[in-house]
Amino acid sequence: MAVALKILLVIVSIGLILVVLLQSGKSAGLSGSIAGGAEQIMGKAKARGVDALLNRLTVILAVAFMVLTIVVAYLLRVA
Repeated sequence: MAVALKILLVIVSIGLILVVLLQSGKSAGLSGSIAGGAEQIMGKAKARGVDALLNRLTVILAVAFMVLTIVVAYLLRVA
């Protein structure tokens, strides 16, 4: 069981890395930070499409990574 969880942890880790790398940057330097502030004031609509999907996948994979890490660490300590 511990081996299967370790393999799953590696798969989730690689998936998390790929999803984070696929996301587009939120700002492009100083001009992006100025425009980003204006967009927040004007109430820009939520991200749609691929960006929204990548954001959800990031959250799901991050939570799965944390839970799997704790479970694997516990199993290694008990064993």
